[in-house]
Parts: sequence; structure tokens; C-alpha cells
Amino acid sequence: MTTAESRRRVWFAGGGTGGHLYPGLAIARALVALDPGVEPFFVGAARGIERTVLPGQPFGHVLLDLHPIYRQRPWENWKTLRGALGAWRTLDRLADTVPPALVVGTGGYAMGLAAAWGGWHRVPVVQQVADVVPGLTAKLASRWSHELYLGFPEAARHLAGGEKIATGNPIEPPPSPRPDRAAARAKWGFPQSGGRVVLVFGGSQGARAINDAVAEWVRRGVGEHTYVLWATGTAQYDRYASLESAGRVRVLPYLSPIADGYSAADLAVTRAGAMTCAELTAWGIPAVMIPLPTAAADHQTTNARTLEDAGCAVFFPQSRLTPESLSATIAMMVEEPGRLDRMGAAAKARARPNAAKDIAARVLMIVNGESLK
Repeated sequence: MTTAESRRRVWFAGGGTGGHLYPGLAIARALVALDPGVEPFFVGAARGIERTVLPGQPFGHVLLDLHPIYRQRPWENWKTLRGALGAWRTLDRLADTVPPALVVGTGGYAMGLAAAWGGWHRVPVVQQVADVVPGLTAKLASRWSHELYLGFPEAARHLAGGEKIATGNPIEPPPSPRPDRAAARAKWGFPQSGGRVVLVFGGSQGARAINDAVAEWVRRGVGEHTYVLWATGTAQYDRYASLESAGRVRVLPYLSPIADGYSAADLAVTRAGAMTCAELTAWGIPAVMIPLPTAAADHQTTNARTLEDAGCAVFFPQSRLTPESLSATIAMMVEEPGRLDRMGAAAKARARPNAAKDIAARVLMIVNGESLK
């Protein structure tokens, strides 16, 4: 491989959770679509979700013995130091074979070392920042990032160096034209018109607190003109499967493709992860957002409050979640004339469905030496 060719490799560093890995995959796919001559290469952690996801992707990857900082068990931070030293040497060897033209960070502790390596070796670093309140790694890496692609423009005030660009979060955009709403409803056995379809999901693993509240709401009756499409999470499905009722409540372990749920939904009850927020706004779906209370730095609460301030969601803390309060909130949103329409319009105003393509275009300019200060 020639030197010119070797400069076409782009490292994508991030992971640990799907919220940090999948944005990188979306950008990588968009990047290859723009220029098939660019080679995305993923740098992840052997203990993260990437160990199961990346082997099924069309991109090269390496999994490193990386660990977070153990704040609650500081005596275990020897693992973090040992892993970082070994991983740094692995990155050196990778770069000796094919030097990267750019490091794209997408969050999580799996990003930190690769971003630091890029900064030390004068390889340009850019970062996709998903949440309103960035994590510790994102904040530190922002100091040597040339560009910061913000899922929420409000994140800019939390970050140091780099040009801050409000791109939105990279997701699979809704198809164009949009799927027919009547056909989408019919697929789930719901009436093709009339009433409201409530989509419920708590992430890939489900959310026990949300599921329990929804279960009791369903048992008591969801209302004459309300239909429920409920993804419980695979591990929790058996607990709630018996609550399905023909034509009124569908209970599923997961939704794949999730577009089949979004196409039918008038309202969603969800957590407030960055990718969920991006997908709901792209589809123009109002939401009751119940943030995960244990999320790092309570970032999901900030995400939910931000969308509530924008008029497209209702922030609903888990501490107030009961079957009665959930039922009352949904009824209020469904029954108030025009409310869901106004919230849907506000969601679309926040949407950035082409974020992956927009970020990929910026990345390609840097790889080609066209956009680097």
C-alpha cells in the first residue's frame, strides 16, 4: 500500500454501549457511501458491546483491553492503567502498518485512549458528542479535537476546544417517502384510522420500571381509543407476554426494524438516550420521556428536559412513575385538542435526520485535506 493510500484509513473509536458504537457505524456507512476509497477501522473495548456487534460489520476492527476509571473501587484502577499501556502499544503497531488519516471519537471510555493517541501523534481528531451533557471522556478529548459534531446544540457550553457544529445525532433516517400510516397500523392489527397508537420501549434490554407501570395500566384498561405497541426487551418478554390482546395491545420482545413501530405511532413512552431522542424527532413523534435515573451524570434527564423545553416531549422522572400517573399523562396528551400535532411539529423542527451524511461529509473533507485549521 502506498503512503497516499494509507492516509485513507479512518479510525472510529468509541463504544462500551450501543449509544457510543452505533453512531460510529452510521457515520462509517455514510462515509463509504460518499467515497468507497476511504477505509473505516474501529477501535473498541474487548469488554464492551462492540465485541458482539463489530464481528458482524463490514469494517476492520481491533478490541483492546480497556477499562473505565473505577471511581467507586479505586483500588481496581491498576487494570485501567495496565490496559491503557498495552492498548497504546497496539495502536502504535496498527499505525506502523497503516497510519490513520483521522480519528473519529464517538464517546465512552473506548474513545479516550485513541483520541489521546491521535493528539499525541498529531493525527487530526474529531468527535461526535451525543448528549446535552457530555461525559468525562468527551469533555477531556474536546481539548484536542479539531471539530465537535453536536447531537444537541446545547452541549457546546460544556466543551472546550474545537469548532462546534450542531449536526444532530447520526441515525438511520426515516425512509422517503414515509411509510403509509394506515398500512403500518394494519400490520399490528390496529384500526387503520381513528384513536391513537402509543409506542412503548425502554431500549434494547427493556426497562423494568416502565414495563411494570405499563403492565398495570394495560390490566386496568388503556382507554377506548388507545392502542399500545409495547416492546418489553427480550429478557423481560415472558413476564408480560400474556397481556397482549387482539386489536388493542401488542406485546413484543423487541422491534426490528424499529421503523415499523415509528410508522404506526402517534405517541411514544421511552427512556431519553441520545439516539432515541434523535429518532423520535426525526420521525416527528411526541414522547413521554422517563430518563434512566442511573445514567452517567444524569445525562438522560438533561436530554429529556431539553426536548420538553423545545415543546416536543414531556419529562417524566421515574420517581413519579406509577400506573395512575402514566395513564393520566397519556390521557392528557391524547385528549387535548391539537396537542400531539403541535408537539410533533416541534419535534420535526429539532430533527436532523441527515446527521450521519453531514458528519461524513465533514470527515471526508478533513481526510482530503480540505477542512483542517
